[in-house]
Amino acid sequence: MRQQQIDFKWLEENFLTANEAAAFLGISKQALLSLAKRNVLPYTKKGNMILFHRIDIELRLENQQSLRKKYRPFEI
Repeated sequence: MRQQQIDFKWLEENFLTANEAAAFLGISKQALLSLAKRNVLPYTKKGNMILFHRIDIELRLENQQSLRKKYRPFEI
């Protein structure tokens, strides 16, 4: 039982659901799934659930912010 709790905690710390990842990036779930479908953002599918590795989402956020500065300099 204790091992299952540790495994679940590890999953929560290292992976995000599609809804969590979309909220973290500040984009819609549809936009997130489009990125995944185009292989821009790696994901893992377990049954009905799509999981994104937290590190990949954090890297995407950094890239997204630099792209916004480059292509939308008028936005603050």
